[in-house]
Amino acid sequence: MAMACLIGVAHAQLPPEPRHARQEGFLPDPAAARLASFGFDALLADFYWLQAVQIAGGSGSPVGQSHRLGALLDLVTQLDPWVDHPYRFAALWMTDDEAAVRKANALLHRSFEYHPDDWRNRFYLAFNHYYYLGEDAEAAAVLEPAIDLPRAPRYLGRLVARLRSQEEGLETSAAFLQELVRRAPDEYAKAGYLRALDEIETERRARILDRAQQVFRERQGRELARVEELVTVPPAVLRRLPPEPHGSVWELDGQGTIVSAELRYRYRPKIDGTSRGLIQQFREKSQTGRGDS
Repeated sequence: MAMACLIGVAHAQLPPEPRHARQEGFLPDPAAARLASFGFDALLADFYWLQAVQIAGGSGSPVGQSHRLGALLDLVTQLDPWVDHPYRFAALWMTDDEAAVRKANALLHRSFEYHPDDWRNRFYLAFNHYYYLGEDAEAAAVLEPAIDLPRAPRYLGRLVARLRSQEEGLETSAAFLQELVRRAPDEYAKAGYLRALDEIETERRARILDRAQQVFRERQGRELARVEELVTVPPAVLRRLPPEPHGSVWELDGQGTIVSAELRYRYRPKIDGTSRGLIQQFREKSQTGRGDS
């Protein structure tokens, strides 16, 4: 009851909402909200935090809601910058496009001032730079200070070295994702990370076939008609095809690229038109539940 009264009074002090803002879910300017909270900044932050959680955990899909979440989480973390989970929540859910990821990164940067000893915020920020934006150097620079923070896992140093080498793309992705699986706050997030790990294993095997396809092209002077020709056309390039991880088969797509018949696409960690759609698809298909470790 007290919270409801506070929210009502606070909103009464804010400027009138324009019509388009009401339709789109108007949020107050953080400075105005702070002035109108009468010193109850943390309580007002909780109110908007619950709205963010409802978007991610509600009956509808959170896909396409990154910018709304970003506005809510920006308000939450400006009203109460000492909050903890909302910063990492941004990294988990704000992945619809590059602008959303960069907004999540800005929120994670804000956390450093208020949680300087929490290695997890740097880990999630490094993951965003590396996995979604393809910014290896930025990821390494963000992650390196976390190595000596309390409770930081020992492997962070090796991960920074991999990022700086720029030569172990799949292994670096797998290292990030394995830690994210271990720390997944809920089954929904865990399913997404496991799906990404599955894609990496499929990509490892597909790259074996890529090399074999190049040898076939050089030997035969033509393109593959079917993936099986790597084994059946003499002189055979491979004794046998690597098993498709899902029990399916390998096939050629419309561009002649070898793909899993189960996935029908190749691993693409960076955000572009194609990978954004794939990210949305696996999030929609893997939804089971939601929480942080």
